[in-house]
Amino acid sequence: MNILLWHVHGSWTTAFVQGPHRYLVPVLPGRGPDGRGRARTFSWPESVTEITPEGLRDAPVDLVVLQRPHEAGLAERWLGGRRPGRDVPAVYLEHNAPDGNVPETRHPCAGRDDLTLVHVTHFNRLFWDSGPTPTAVIEHGVVDPAHLYTGQLARAAVVVNEPVRRGRYTGTDLLPALSEAAPLDVFGMGTEGLAEHLGLPPGRCHAQDLPQAALHPAMARRRLYLHPVRWTSLGLSLLEAMHLGMPVVALATTEAVEAVPAGAGVLSTRPEVLARAAHAYLHDPDAAAEDGARARRAALDRYGLKRFLDDWERLIEEVAR
Repeated sequence: MNILLWHVHGSWTTAFVQGPHRYLVPVLPGRGPDGRGRARTFSWPESVTEITPEGLRDAPVDLVVLQRPHEAGLAERWLGGRRPGRDVPAVYLEHNAPDGNVPETRHPCAGRDDLTLVHVTHFNRLFWDSGPTPTAVIEHGVVDPAHLYTGQLARAAVVVNEPVRRGRYTGTDLLPALSEAAPLDVFGMGTEGLAEHLGLPPGRCHAQDLPQAALHPAMARRRLYLHPVRWTSLGLSLLEAMHLGMPVVALATTEAVEAVPAGAGVLSTRPEVLARAAHAYLHDPDAAAEDGARARRAALDRYGLKRFLDDWERLIEEVAR
C-alpha cells in the first residue's frame, strides 16, 4: 500500500514508517515545513520515499494521512484534483491537545463524514469537540532505544523544545524552584540562553540541543527524567525516557496520569512534591534504578512498537477497503 504523509513529527513518524507499506513523503526545494522529505536525524527504512508535488500528480496513493488543516488542500492540488476522503481514503492524525477556549475548542475536521479523526491520546479525544466525525485513538508507539539507564550523573534530564517561547505551557516558570532540588540538564531545540532567561547559574541549569543519536545516551546518564509540562499532548520524550529505564517525575496533567503507573515515578499537581521526589531520587540511586526498571516495563507493555503498528494496520484496513 502507498501511504502519503508529510514529515511533521519526527519521533512519531519514525515509529509509523516501521510498518509494512511504502511511505511517500513530499520534498520541496529548501526542505521547508511542507516538504522536509526524509528525516536526517532519525533512522528511517528504505520504504520511505521522497516525492515531489509533480511526482504525486499521477502517483498511486492508497491512503493519505493528514496532520495539519492545510494539508487537505495541498494534497488535492498535488494529487491532480483527487480529494482526500472523497477520491482517496484519508485519516486526519491529531497530535496535539486543543488550545484556546479548551472546553469549547472545535476540531478543524469536526463534522466531516469522509475521514476518520485519529487521536494519539484518550485525553485529546475527550477534550477536542469533534462533532459527529468518526474518531479513533491509537496511542503512541516508540522504537525501543534499549535499557540504557545508568543514572551516573546526579542531575535531572528535561526534554522540551523552545521553553523560553512556550513559557507556562512547558512549565518553564517552574524550573528555577525545581533546579534547587536537582540540577537540570535541559535538552531540545530553542533552549539557547535558557539559564540566563531564568536567572540561573549554569551549574543549576545547563541547556543544549543534541542530535537524535546522542540524545538518548545523554538522557540515560542522568539520575531521573523531569517532565514539568503543564499543557501538551503526551510528550514522546517522556515515553522514551521510560523506555530507557529512567524514573519519571512529572506534573499530573493531560495524559501523563495514564502513561506513568504507580511505582514508575512520582506524579503530582504540586511542584513542591515534584521537587521532593527529584531530591529523593538524586540521593537514592538504587530507588531511582528500581523505579526506572518498572517504568521501562510499563512503557514496553503499553507503548511498544508492535502494539502501535498492529493498531494502525487494523485502522488502515478498515479505512482503505
